[in-house]
Amino acid sequence: MTMDKYLGNVHMLPTAAYIHIPFCRRRCFYCDFPVFVVGDRHNGATSGNIQLYVDRLGKEIAAQVSYDRPLETIFFGGGTPSLLTVAQLGQILDWLAAKFGIASHAEISMEIDPGTFDLAQLQGYLQAGVNRVSIGVQAFQDNLLQLCGRSHTVSDIYHAVELLHQGDVANWSLDLISGLPQQTIADWVASLESAIALNPMHIACYDLVVEVQTPFAKQYQPGNTPLPSDEATAQMFRLAQQTLTGAGYHHYEISSYVRNIDYQCRHNLTYWRNQPYYAFGMGAASYLEGYRFTRPRKTQEYYQWVADGCDWQEVVTSVEDRFLETFMLGLRLTQGVSLRSILAEFGVDRVDNLLKCVQRYQQQGWVEIDSIEHGERHLRLSDPEGLLFSNVVLTEIFSQEL
Repeated sequence: MTMDKYLGNVHMLPTAAYIHIPFCRRRCFYCDFPVFVVGDRHNGATSGNIQLYVDRLGKEIAAQVSYDRPLETIFFGGGTPSLLTVAQLGQILDWLAAKFGIASHAEISMEIDPGTFDLAQLQGYLQAGVNRVSIGVQAFQDNLLQLCGRSHTVSDIYHAVELLHQGDVANWSLDLISGLPQQTIADWVASLESAIALNPMHIACYDLVVEVQTPFAKQYQPGNTPLPSDEATAQMFRLAQQTLTGAGYHHYEISSYVRNIDYQCRHNLTYWRNQPYYAFGMGAASYLEGYRFTRPRKTQEYYQWVADGCDWQEVVTSVEDRFLETFMLGLRLTQGVSLRSILAEFGVDRVDNLLKCVQRYQQQGWVEIDSIEHGERHLRLSDPEGLLFSNVVLTEIFSQEL
């Protein structure tokens, strides 16, 4: 890969890095991410496994080409990053700083699970540089947590949030999942209300997707009980939008709500704006210079790939792919996609064809074209109905091969 085509446009240089930490106490029944199960007691031999993986991360980071711009966002995802020791987290951040530099204003996010950390550990993460925490709650009903295979209880959730308060963590997010087996509308409303009562800065509401080769896929078929019906999950989406916006949250992305617009997840905005980013670790996917690359998903294959020198065999994204990806990702944002930027990158013919393609959805009220910033026109999906039926609109756009 070469940097030449990027030097004329600093906005296209990567300033975000995703770090995949695959270790979990147990695998959740809906999870298809690459993870390594260490059990409820992650010490002894399993601690050695974690350090071995961290060392391989360091080698991969060292092998990555740097684009001479400091990182502005770093996201530790998983898996369960809070199974890292403070020293291991600090080690990874030191490697990133040495290789790329880390901006003084960088957002450094870390996913944590209830029941996997104490106050001293949290304070250590914060001192190392973490300034945003995302806590995986998923539900406020113990029976639903058990059905999902989660390792925490509702009591653990409240204890974890108390630790966040004791640690003076201002910027924290809480995740919920709708459409779970046996989940009722009343359960969902109760979870939304419980989340609001805890007053997180950010709330993410994801709809369950039954992925192949997961325990859920073997147990449940979409559309059949005990999974909620399509009508019920649609009602859950609308209830989340109505309840959270009514409580003062701003709905800025299909699954994401924030109390203060300045606390949007800056790292995730990189994805949704289809901007380049580094990625490191087992199964992690990077996007650099118009190329996408996903690392091996299995532990030993990933280790061998690192030992062999991190040979990136990139997949080139065509103009058509970039155009469709820009809309698939950008229409997740309630602000939508700037028509001026689309025109500049992809040309007038594609924009004209796009507007014709979505005209009937505009008449239905699912698609809106309006001026948001300085008279600039944005194409966006209406909230909540357009966002709810986003797959229908996107399928139409994809089928037209614009």
